[in-house]
Amino acid sequence: MSEPGGTLYRAILGSALDALPAPVRALHDGIGTRRFTGSASVRRGNGLLARLLCALFRFPDTASDVAVSVTFAQEPGGERWTRTIGRATVVSFQSAGTGRDRALLIERFGLAAFALALIPDGDRLRFVPRRWSILKIPMPGFLLPVGESFETERDGRFAFDITVSVPLVGLVVAYRGTLAPAEAVRPS
Repeated sequence: MSEPGGTLYRAILGSALDALPAPVRALHDGIGTRRFTGSASVRRGNGLLARLLCALFRFPDTASDVAVSVTFAQEPGGERWTRTIGRATVVSFQSAGTGRDRALLIERFGLAAFALALIPDGDRLRFVPRRWSILKIPMPGFLLPVGESFETERDGRFAFDITVSVPLVGLVVAYRGTLAPAEAVRPS
């Protein structure tokens, strides 16, 4: 984070965060440990490689109207996101990029890291993959996971629509739903 007391998304987006819908700002401009709850629908790819990737990253099973809980915990250098969708829990660590990834969001899932551009687009915050690595070794761009992924407001609530597809594999997982703030977890 670039300033003491600032948030990760504020450090990357600056004043552009202010133009996004209130629920998106509230989710990303909060400090300390926070928890949001809601529901989602999930679709998974059917191919063998898609199923293997879903197992590797612990993506949720196909479901409609399944419970979702996301905890955001500020830690030195970024935020730990713990997403529970149905029975699946996916943990990642998000941080601000440095060097050639400056101005990008870095999201790490275990050994894999993805550099994402955060692009305000009207009432949406789009997540556009730019590059990726495994064990800090750059991976080929032609294998970079892609998909339309964004956050917005729906019926006054924070809404997410995430699609992950991989070239040569097709759809891996897609999930969409809404979240609202839950109780405060603990101040940091």
